[in-house]
Amino acid sequence: MPSLFEPFALKHLTLRNRAVLAPMTRVSAEPEGQANELMRDYYGSFAKGGFGLLISEGTYTDTAYSQGYFNQPGIATEKQRDCWRPVVEAVHAAGAGFILQLMHGGAQTQGNIHHARHVAPSAVQPQGQQLSFYGGQGPYQIPSEMTEAEIQEAIAGFVQAARHAQEAGFDGVELHGANGYLLHEFMSAEFNRRSDRWGGDFKARLALPLTVIREVRQAVGEGFVVGMRLSQSMVTNARLKWEGGIEEAKLRMATLANAGLDYLHITEPDAGAPAFGEGPSLCALAKTSVPIPVIGNGNIATGEQAAGLLERGELDLVAIGKAALGNHDWPRRVEQGAPLTAFDYAMFVPMATVTNELAWRQEHDRPPMQPS
Repeated sequence: MPSLFEPFALKHLTLRNRAVLAPMTRVSAEPEGQANELMRDYYGSFAKGGFGLLISEGTYTDTAYSQGYFNQPGIATEKQRDCWRPVVEAVHAAGAGFILQLMHGGAQTQGNIHHARHVAPSAVQPQGQQLSFYGGQGPYQIPSEMTEAEIQEAIAGFVQAARHAQEAGFDGVELHGANGYLLHEFMSAEFNRRSDRWGGDFKARLALPLTVIREVRQAVGEGFVVGMRLSQSMVTNARLKWEGGIEEAKLRMATLANAGLDYLHITEPDAGAPAFGEGPSLCALAKTSVPIPVIGNGNIATGEQAAGLLERGELDLVAIGKAALGNHDWPRRVEQGAPLTAFDYAMFVPMATVTNELAWRQEHDRPPMQPS
């Protein structure tokens, strides 16, 4: 599988291979949002395990409405910024690049120590129940429609968080425009029913993510990686599809990419499945639509799957999620032909914390995470 283990240039970064750790919520930070030694060892173990690039879990951006979960890490304050530095140093010392994912919870917020009130593009209640393994219970709140001042506050939060990430030593940031969080909600006809400059048809609904991309890029300069994660499905609606089909999808991705992004990160339930019932996958559509690298994520467990997607030209980098939780050294195991441990949802019981993963490893006699 030479393509999977070839080095790859992502802007100024030279990655040792094309295996990426996908962002995964772990609700394991301190109550006030600081990264800790447990997180340092957790991320450091993936870097030691051979991943070329790590993308962090969604990290909240301001002390207003962005926090989505209790014990979610933040990078809104200087104290939060400084607590990330040892984590970044551990990842870099083990030879991997590190991207911080910036997230605003929006309507899918389950826990916020700063505000009990939740905000979103429009007052639309998410479907289904909150995620118990992230500490939620019962139905989601009906959010308040954001005022112009709150939208500007959210934009400023992304910008300040990106500056903090740069100061903490990260190689770049990923703007979370997927899975039903705020930037995705502004792009969605289901959640964005506004009639002002932030709403309208599918092109008009790109206004907020485009503004965030441009202002973040201006703040961090050209030498810092800025990417964006996109999906059709949401945490609250796994079957959701973008309206407009293939052509509108290609235009949406191209418009975002050309606003100043260095990569697109496409996540779907199955990275190789047709995006709209038949035809190309969303990753493959992105590859034909944008001039920047495409990371693909979704149900990729084996080296054969990863190599197939790369060799068919559907993506440039492969993001591994649940399979990486079962195997922090997934790249090394795949390269050596060693057996892989299947992901077990028991790791998420009663919550998807790093501590519960460690307890599962001890109970099942699996190798522990390597300390940094």
